[in-house]
Amino acid sequence: MPWYSYNNPGSIGDPNSYNLEGNTPPSCPNPNNFICAIQANDNLGKPILTFGLVVAIADALQTRTESTNVLLKPTP
Repeated sequence: MPWYSYNNPGSIGDPNSYNLEGNTPPSCPNPNNFICAIQANDNLGKPILTFGLVVAIADALQTRTESTNVLLKPTP
């Protein structure tokens, strides 16, 4: 599954807020405070934001803990 980097200050729930990175996750420095990248199925170069992925993004932001499909970075 490909990785997508997040574009600040776009909405985390909008597929257009992400850029396709490929199969390797981008570098995301600590501390873990904000969305850096997500891993999702592809739809014409944009991520498919399923309900489960949106929940994983929200959980990662709330707990400041990365998951398999969500990477975090310092607050911009």
